[in-house]
Amino acid sequence: MSSPLAATVHRKIKGRLVIATHNAGKLREMHELLAPFGIEANSAAELGLGEPEETGTTFAANARLKAQAAATSTGLPAFADDSGLSVDALGGEPGIHSARWAGPDRNFKRAMEIVEAKLRALDAVTPAQRGARFVSALCVAWPDGHLEEFASDVTGRLVWPPRGEQGFGYDSMFLPDGLDKTFGELTSEEKHGLPPRGRGLSHRARAFIKLAEACL
Repeated sequence: MSSPLAATVHRKIKGRLVIATHNAGKLREMHELLAPFGIEANSAAELGLGEPEETGTTFAANARLKAQAAATSTGLPAFADDSGLSVDALGGEPGIHSARWAGPDRNFKRAMEIVEAKLRALDAVTPAQRGARFVSALCVAWPDGHLEEFASDVTGRLVWPPRGEQGFGYDSMFLPDGLDKTFGELTSEEKHGLPPRGRGLSHRARAFIKLAEACL
């Protein structure tokens, strides 16, 4: 009889942490997720770090690239997220290019209009034709090269016109399965509040719960 595999040993996050993002909405959510654990965190923007070119072909690869760049630059552990919207009828687009569809000025109103125009060009107008999911890949990188990586998603469908001003990115056109409010209509606690107070509903919260169980 073969011996059981040894349990994976995860590294705990201690001391200061760099949040490797320049996205204000994403930074706010990541601060809120970390807050219950008492982690002192500064953003890449606050530390004057540049934004590395996202050359990866997957969410995980881009999260890893951003975390490693920040950890190398600062000598501190760095936490990065790469996330986006994957639309079934569009073959998974915009996917890892979700931010790029918003352009250099990060105009997500325009990005949502592009998504809607592409769906209408396919005559995808019924709820069944408008399935989508949000995906989040998280990575914590240490200066010595150690990595911890986690991922999750949340499924739903796209609505038009967009509803709500609470979120960011494509939130206001994404209606998660089982709810009658878009991510743009949910409060922060409703969207990504962690148990026991919240449901850990969002893709980022679901991935973060895995990270917290392993590293916090």
